[in-house]
Amino acid sequence: MAKTVLITGISSGFGKAIAEELASSGYNVYGFSRKQKEDLTSKIKVLQADVTDVSSVKKGVETLFNQEGKIDILINNAGMGISGSIEDSSTEAIRLQMETNFMGYVNMIQAVLPTMRSQKGGTIVNISSIGGLMGLPYQGFYAASKFAIEGLSESLRMELSPFKIKVVVIQPGDFLTSFTSNRQPERSSTGAYQEQFDKTLSLIEKDEKGGLKPAYLAKKLAKILNKKNPCHSYIIATLEQKMAVVLKRILPGSWFSAILSDHYGIK
Repeated sequence: MAKTVLITGISSGFGKAIAEELASSGYNVYGFSRKQKEDLTSKIKVLQADVTDVSSVKKGVETLFNQEGKIDILINNAGMGISGSIEDSSTEAIRLQMETNFMGYVNMIQAVLPTMRSQKGGTIVNISSIGGLMGLPYQGFYAASKFAIEGLSESLRMELSPFKIKVVVIQPGDFLTSFTSNRQPERSSTGAYQEQFDKTLSLIEKDEKGGLKPAYLAKKLAKILNKKNPCHSYIIATLEQKMAVVLKRILPGSWFSAILSDHYGIK
């Protein structure tokens, strides 16, 4: 019997690519989208739900369960990014960042776990980021939201092991998606950071626009889901970006910070 997978943020980027890859591999694919109402294809069904709204999430999960009677895999993918200095970021923007990237994942996990526990099995995939392994300049709150996902996933993995529910974290590097154009920059109210912010953001966007394509991650994830015993986490990135993670682990903090600052044009 085909496994039923639920993917958040299915309308574009990673979510759409993952949905297309899994549907072509025989999975029964459902997705949540805040805006889109129509199915992507006959094999990819879309339910309208906002991951930041608990009642919306519960309604969507109930609809899926009533139609399929099970949820084998949850892929937490829906997210957004703000950028700007920590000093200048508004409370409203910070809350939106954390409500979407962190609480959105929590809302989804809490909604599907009763079903997965009753099934005595399932898989939760949390899409994190390399930015969840290292702080990035002018991406502080985005990084914070992904660091939070890393810690949440570690704790969740231990709690769910008695129920045979797996927790896998995916840590992408730079990818060419609409995330870049949809990023919400916070202008410097003090003016103290604006020149450096503009310079650094242009370098960040250059890396992203030259990044890997979402289909690459989707194919990697499909292989991971076929593993009987997947690893706890997977970095899906270029060799250079993977090496950056290794350097973060082995170098003194001041050395790595200097390397990262130089990459982003901070003197």
